[in-house]
Amino acid sequence: MIEVTVSISISEDELDFEFVRSGGPGGQKVNKTSSAVVLKFDIWNSPSLPEEVKSRLEEICGKRVNNEGILVIHARQYRSPIRNRASALNRLVELIKKASEVPVQRKQTKPSATSKRERLAEKKKRGLLKKSRKYKPSEEDYE
Repeated sequence: MIEVTVSISISEDELDFEFVRSGGPGGQKVNKTSSAVVLKFDIWNSPSLPEEVKSRLEEICGKRVNNEGILVIHARQYRSPIRNRASALNRLVELIKKASEVPVQRKQTKPSATSKRERLAEKKKRGLLKKSRKYKPSEEDYE
């Protein structure tokens, strides 16, 4: 069991680790070993996550979630597959923690009377400026 928060813990059975070859640190050995990790987590079918956390997690992850609702995390930062596995797990835990936080609703405010007055005065000033640019033919122009 992986403890994410006090109320959320994920079973190891829900996670699918795949070790693949990758570029990056490791020199020539990188061509022979599968050190990169691809972590797959099925968001939609996870019994560990509440529905609202699932929807927020999918929203946060964006393109990392495929059409089947599976979150895919790639980790290839380290030479060691064990460290890459830990890195991928860490990233998953951080994403779920972020999704479990309830977003604070914005409290709507109204503009103050002073700000309304200033805005209208500025509009009036701008309108007068534009009006003053307008060409006004005089009687001399018609002679």
